[in-house]
Formats: sequence, structure tokens, C-alpha cells
Amino acid sequence: QVQLVESGGGLVQAGGSLRLSCAASGLTFSVYAMGWFRQAPGKKREFVATISLSATGTYYADSVKGRFTISRDNAKNTVYLQMSSLKPEDTAVYYCAVMHILRFTPATMWQAPTYDYWGQGTQVTVSS
Repeated sequence: QVQLVESGGGLVQAGGSLRLSCAASGLTFSVYAMGWFRQAPGKKREFVATISLSATGTYYADSVKGRFTISRDNAKNTVYLQMSSLKPEDTAVYYCAVMHILRFTPATMWQAPTYDYWGQGTQVTVSS
């Protein structure tokens, strides 16, 4: 049974930082690309960042590029999202998701329906 458990969310002031973690179990972590998405109230779930099997394959939404960093630790089956210079518009529930590497392409990496498993989400609130 695949489980993805996010942690690290919370309330932070604008300009602050948070690090989200997503621990995976029940799958062979090293053959899955990992992604972060977010969903604000009344809005669609949107792509934030994704990482392929190695640290060299990272991709970001334009809205977070230069402020967020995605990384993974295959020994710990964990993916991270370091968020800096946070803005009120970053407020959302953040979800991690996994996609088998064989289906990870420039066309699929940013599309939520193409991911195989999802976590329950963690709330990030940025106050102004």
C-alpha cells in the first residue's frame, strides 16, 4: 500500500521560509519522479515543482522559480520543498505526488492527472 505523508506546513509571515517534507512508503522510491502541487481555496490544483530520479532533473512553475527548491533523498524515501521569500499568494494546501519514471516527460511532468499517488496535503499559510 503506497503512502505519501507530507509535513512541515504552517503559518509564516511574508518573506519567511518553510521546508516541506514528503515521506513515501510502499513503493520503490528510486524509480519514481516526485512532484509538488498546491491548491488554494476556490482554485484548481496547480503544478509547483518536480524532480526526476536525480538532482539534475528539477523543474519549477514560473511563479516559484528562484524561490523554491525541490530535492530528494533516496536513502530516506523523502522529497523536500524548500520555500523561501514566501508571499501571501503562496498560501495553499501543498500536495506531494509520484509518477513512475517511465512516464515522466516534458508533457506529463506538470499535469496532476498523470501522477500515480498523492499525499493528503499540508497547509501553508503566508500572512502579509
